[in-house]
Amino acid sequence: MFHTPASLLYRLKTPAEVVAWERFIELYTPLLFHWASQLGYQESDGADLVQDVFIILWRKLPEFEYDPSKSFHAWLKTLFMNRFRTLQRNRDLRHLPLVDHEPLENMQDAGMDAEESRYLIRQVFRLIERDFPLLHQQVFRAYVLQERPAEEVALLYEVGIGTVYGIKSKVLSRLRLEMRNWIDGVSN
Repeated sequence: MFHTPASLLYRLKTPAEVVAWERFIELYTPLLFHWASQLGYQESDGADLVQDVFIILWRKLPEFEYDPSKSFHAWLKTLFMNRFRTLQRNRDLRHLPLVDHEPLENMQDAGMDAEESRYLIRQVFRLIERDFPLLHQQVFRAYVLQERPAEEVALLYEVGIGTVYGIKSKVLSRLRLEMRNWIDGVSN
């Protein structure tokens, strides 16, 4: 573990301070790659995460007030992990199931099991369900939340199987939008 000189952090308050930024990047790139590898990232994926972290640092460090009684290293690790979690959530939202053969488990977040994922979907659905006709609410609940077969749901509500898939797609699109809005609100 190394100590970040306060003078370097002070010089980083000026984004145009190229020499200080080069030194900072030289000091912290190996550490950020190490943290990425601990999370299971291969070098190429880790490079994307490390680059994202440096972009955030470039924006945040000019306003950063260094407190010598606190650990810069701990602050950096927190920033790194927050970026990692945000990328994981965004990636998982892109993989929400769109067709029947994709299991609900595809949307699991890092550290979130299938039941927690289902709970989140149920909670968000409760917030938006009144925006849909009663039939859509019932079909979505039965097919997605209760995981009943599409054929059974179609018979139960006297609709075609294509209608069941269409309702699922329409409601999931809205859920995806609501979840992205929620995540954007949390990460900002």
